[in-house]
Amino acid sequence: MNLFIGNLDYSVREAQLEELFSECGEVSSCKVVIDKMTDRSRGFAFVEMADDDQGRKAIDTLNGRMLKSRAINVSEARPREERPAREGGFRSRRD
Repeated sequence: MNLFIGNLDYSVREAQLEELFSECGEVSSCKVVIDKMTDRSRGFAFVEMADDDQGRKAIDTLNGRMLKSRAINVSEARPREERPAREGGFRSRRD
């Protein structure tokens, strides 16, 4: 099960999340989302648990738990929606 973790403190790293979520089962993967322009965390991450039961346990156990200075939000990740491709790059405000 793929989980979305929101409201992360910007200093949280993947190793810390993996350690926290391993309390609920086997962590298959962990990815803190980083802003390409600033090279800083965007405040959310994705954690994949080995199976759905472990994912549900992580949601029940960790949603609302304090991590660093924030109460994290843990929920099942929704599939990424496809965005239409831009044509021609940037547009002026007059278009």
